[in-house]
Amino acid sequence: MRLTIASVGRFRGGPLESLYSEYAGRLPWKLDLKEVEEKKPLSGEQLKTREAELLMKAVPKGARIIALHERGKEYGSVEFSSLLGRFADEGIQDVAFLIGGADGHSKSTLNAADHLLSLGKMTWPHLMVRGLLAEQLYRAHSILTNHPYHRA
Repeated sequence: MRLTIASVGRFRGGPLESLYSEYAGRLPWKLDLKEVEEKKPLSGEQLKTREAELLMKAVPKGARIIALHERGKEYGSVEFSSLLGRFADEGIQDVAFLIGGADGHSKSTLNAADHLLSLGKMTWPHLMVRGLLAEQLYRAHSILTNHPYHRA
């Protein structure tokens, strides 16, 4: 299975990039990070619409789309691993996770998503979410392969 994280904003070094790299490097599945950023001084719905266009261009053709969103479903780690396992069993080759910008996702992005995923009720910086998501992807793989990383 090939995984893509398409995210608004760019790493500029530092601990958040290191956190992401740590878990992305451990993951046996292919994981691509596609960073998008609008340079024009847009705001509100115009910015969300433009970010949606940029995010959707980063999604591989035919990918299952999971948008991270505050109203998304909260999965436990075992449940999340089961979701990814079902995707693999169904022959889904590409899964794309979309992380919006400071103003969130546009309605078009939410409508295009196959699933909405929440990392909890707290708000997280979008650059931090990449590392949290990469860790959960690694944990999901370890659960599916009975690796001792996940001890629950």
